[in-house]
Amino acid sequence: MQRQGILSGVRVLDLTRMLSGPYSTMVLADHGAEVIKIEDKNGDTSRFNGPYDACDTEKKWAGYFVSLNRNKKSVQLDLKTKDGKNNFCELVRTTDILIENFRPGVMERLGLSFEELQKINPKLVYGAIRGFGDPRSGGSPYMQWPSYDVVAQAMGGVINLTGENPEKVVKVGPGIGDIFSGLFLSFGVVAALRDAESTGRGQFVDISMYDAMISLCERAVYQYDIEGKIPSAGGNSHPFLAPFGIFPASNGKVAIGVVEDRFWVELVTAIGSPEFIKNEKFATLLARKKNIEEVNETVSKWTSVLSKEELFERLGGIVPFGPVNNVKDIINDSHTVKRKMISKVAKPYKPSESWLVASNPLNFNLSEKPQLTSPPSLGEHNTDYFSSGDKVYNGNVTPSKLREAFGNFTTGVTVITTLQADGTPRGFTANSFTSVSLDPPLLLVCLSKKALSYEVFNKANYFGINVLNKKQRGVSTLFSTQSDKKFLSDDWERGFKDIPILRGSLSKFVCAREKIIDAGDHTILIGRVVDLKFKTGDPLLYFKGGYVNNQE
Repeated sequence: MQRQGILSGVRVLDLTRMLSGPYSTMVLADHGAEVIKIEDKNGDTSRFNGPYDACDTEKKWAGYFVSLNRNKKSVQLDLKTKDGKNNFCELVRTTDILIENFRPGVMERLGLSFEELQKINPKLVYGAIRGFGDPRSGGSPYMQWPSYDVVAQAMGGVINLTGENPEKVVKVGPGIGDIFSGLFLSFGVVAALRDAESTGRGQFVDISMYDAMISLCERAVYQYDIEGKIPSAGGNSHPFLAPFGIFPASNGKVAIGVVEDRFWVELVTAIGSPEFIKNEKFATLLARKKNIEEVNETVSKWTSVLSKEELFERLGGIVPFGPVNNVKDIINDSHTVKRKMISKVAKPYKPSESWLVASNPLNFNLSEKPQLTSPPSLGEHNTDYFSSGDKVYNGNVTPSKLREAFGNFTTGVTVITTLQADGTPRGFTANSFTSVSLDPPLLLVCLSKKALSYEVFNKANYFGINVLNKKQRGVSTLFSTQSDKKFLSDDWERGFKDIPILRGSLSKFVCAREKIIDAGDHTILIGRVVDLKFKTGDPLLYFKGGYVNNQE
């Protein structure tokens, strides 16, 4: 059975703009994380970069923004105002990861630095993408310089290595200075989150776009060190492998990469020149390196008279080979269709139509990739988080009140409750319940995987914990069955976040899902308490197959 999104239950605050940061948070959202995009009154600048669909007459949905911000939510806040900061800090309380790509000092000037936010949430993982780093990781003489993809490619060595020759260098087409940095940060914050789960302390994680490009150009470093020469642009060939690069076809170009001698044998056999197999100039990898130009010219003469389709039939699956595809070729390729690498995202202003976007390429055999949802309009989800009756966190949850609530009873029979996606209440008797932490306020319950409602609870963002009193034996018996009549009586009400709460229970906790841990035939569900009510009394106890109370 596949679970929905391997990062389901992880909450991310996304303060990023343009490409590097939004790409990083897109990766997290594509794997099930709840990504809340924080935007000012003008919105992410990429909303205005185009291109626009012909039907988008108001020009609100730039392709640039659509591709990077699917699966996200949008909250509009002015972080320069008191209310904006208060609402932001309220979100931080229940957030796992925060990512921003401002220049150093911006968040500090707002009073929202990593150090200040950790006072609110010690487990917060704070990720930052900078052009040239952050003072916390050593700084840089260029630290206050603005940077975009082309600057990172230039300074990090990519452009020097790309092009026809040293005099004709070009930048790489896709924004790898942004994308590679964003991918690195995605790994960094998830690694830090894993550490925070075991230590209880979040970390500041930063990456410099310049540094990321140096990492990408690792080959140039060891070449310079070992050979004593400065590597430079060399067109489509490889500095020490041949044939390896782009070769002409009669109707386009193809890629061929011979990295082992056995592939050379296969290639020259297909060419129809088996004499090259034993030719001393071509027989080995080192020999071909010494004669790179001749090798590449020989292969080019053969490929240039054949079409891409003919080369596909002769070389496909025999040697490392592939046609140079444009985007139309890619969309129509059988591989792309089979792998579902182009997805449709509904247009908010015309849901019957869709945009095409590149899909999430990463697959897990036990975690299903969530269906891609439309990008948010500016501030679309403000009411979900900040309306007066629907806060993320209820202020009556304090360590002292939790300590009092826990001390009022011996933990007894517990019923956990939640809502299905369609609003239907669900609940069953849990095998165990205990407090984990007062600050932050965390509770733990064990869910049986055999429970009828198990999958509902496994996906729920909020759930209730009801500790029954000794007079609620009937309630306990009912919720231990698979009956569909559990919520037909008036013995329950809607509590915080509309979570079903059982009337008469000694303690009623509403929790936001913090973490789910697999534990054999059970699942451990850890929740952060966001609302509680309690009263004194005797709990319903169950021991050795029967109910008991505190006096027995």
